[in-house]
Amino acid sequence: MSSAIDPTLPPAASADVEVEPPAQSLPPAVELEPGAPSDVDLMLGIQSGDADALSQLYDRYNGIVKALILRIIRNETEADDLLQEVFMEIWNQAKNFSAKKGKPLGWMVTLTRRRAIDALRKKQAYNRAEEGLKAQPEQQPDAWVRNVTQDQIHRGDTRALMAKVISSLPEAQQQVIEFAFFQGMSQREIASHTNIPLGTVKTRLELGLKKIYDGLKELKDEL
Repeated sequence: MSSAIDPTLPPAASADVEVEPPAQSLPPAVELEPGAPSDVDLMLGIQSGDADALSQLYDRYNGIVKALILRIIRNETEADDLLQEVFMEIWNQAKNFSAKKGKPLGWMVTLTRRRAIDALRKKQAYNRAEEGLKAQPEQQPDAWVRNVTQDQIHRGDTRALMAKVISSLPEAQQQVIEFAFFQGMSQREIASHTNIPLGTVKTRLELGLKKIYDGLKELKDEL
């Protein structure tokens, strides 16, 4: 199994956009060699913390999982990154699997589809934000905050509250948010520019965006 899996990666957050899911057909199971552990055996091993069981499951199904991801993401490099994240989530969420409710492959397909759709939604949100910023290159972060709150919430006092949400982020998260949204840099460009591992950049972006999203949601709920 690839050593590129980053165990610090959190579950992906969903954005509020419509995405058409792929067909619900289940891919064919891999034919096992005589004496090889079953998929259920491997899942039970993962549940007990056996990293070798996860490695075997990866070797058995990484091709199928990546193919499913590509049906949604349609980008080879992003699919490779997401493949690692999916198997890390399998490790983290294995406790939720029950052989009584279905086969491991079906559970993995559902998890993969959800993760890939979340990633696509997030990418669409990034693209919309970047397009908006490119259309108004002279704006500074404070102006961007003002426009978002005026258009979506229509309350002048929320501008300061939203700015407070961003300023409350840890400095490391503020840094990647600044590069991604206000300088239009990709995750890989940020990693190269800051000499920070790509997995760490992704983690900081996801954590920062979740806090900003939660802050906006709280503002809307108060109105």
